[in-house]
Amino acid sequence: MKEPKGREAGHARNAVAGPAPATGVVPLRREGEGAEGDSGGASLQYIRVLTIAGSDSGGGAGIQADLKTMAALGCYGMSAITALTAQNTRGVTAIHTAPAEFLTAQIDAVVGDIGAQAVKIGMLHSAEIVRVVAEAIDRHGLSRIVLDPVMVSATGAQLIEQPAVDALVRELFTRCDIVTPNADEAALLLGKPIGSMVDMVPAARALLGLGARAVLLKGGHLPGDEVHDLLAVAGEEGEPLLHDMRATRIQTRNLHGAGCTLSSAIASHMALGMPLIQAVEAARTYVHQALLAGAGVKTGEGVGPLNHGFAPLAACKQAI
Repeated sequence: MKEPKGREAGHARNAVAGPAPATGVVPLRREGEGAEGDSGGASLQYIRVLTIAGSDSGGGAGIQADLKTMAALGCYGMSAITALTAQNTRGVTAIHTAPAEFLTAQIDAVVGDIGAQAVKIGMLHSAEIVRVVAEAIDRHGLSRIVLDPVMVSATGAQLIEQPAVDALVRELFTRCDIVTPNADEAALLLGKPIGSMVDMVPAARALLGLGARAVLLKGGHLPGDEVHDLLAVAGEEGEPLLHDMRATRIQTRNLHGAGCTLSSAIASHMALGMPLIQAVEAARTYVHQALLAGAGVKTGEGVGPLNHGFAPLAACKQAI
């Protein structure tokens, strides 16, 4: 298995300056700086990423984490809210699912006008909501799609109904570029426990067997001084490409929203033009540094958030 470079490249943002913009993508200037030949931005557009996910009233996960991540990485974030949660650092106290027709209206409004170069999908509480998202993907021809199968919050609250788990596999696995479950979520998807790195390889293969094109199986919930993530990409001849990705574990309780942050960072890097494996590596580096930057900060009385804005990049634009 190949061990990529990236997450070990340094702990300071200055050590990892962030990804170079894709060809044709340039950082936006600050307001008032102007640019020679720039006719008011009419011939330019932002790099646009849509998150289809739940809202976290505490601000640490869900669309709040997604939008913070997208902005920090130089992208223009948009949202279609699947559910409202009443939650804080100590837990989730209530969930209100958005009506299916309203979710459809949100997606159609955003994509029909602004468009999206990549999509991150998070909390989908019911099977009906899953079907709405699948239909929207087909209707709008969406691409560069990252599915984070959010099932249980960092505080232990269940965020998905069982019929929705089956619908996720049936309706979305084949429509998305990559699925990013943690070990607990993969265990729910497969119906078998994942207790060690030894279990991760067959689990990743099994998830590919369910139709996923690529799987990032996250090992942060498993014990050990190192965090092991396994990226498995479906091969053309049936044998998957496996990439063992490792990093030193950061000792902190501020882990709320780490999975949301990672998946939205992958989507952002893909929108910026990175190929999948490079996008995953860059996203893991960003999450690692955001964890470090927020490790010593207290937010609430429970599981706190990452520091998404530790060193934001300038917004990027490209020619229309």
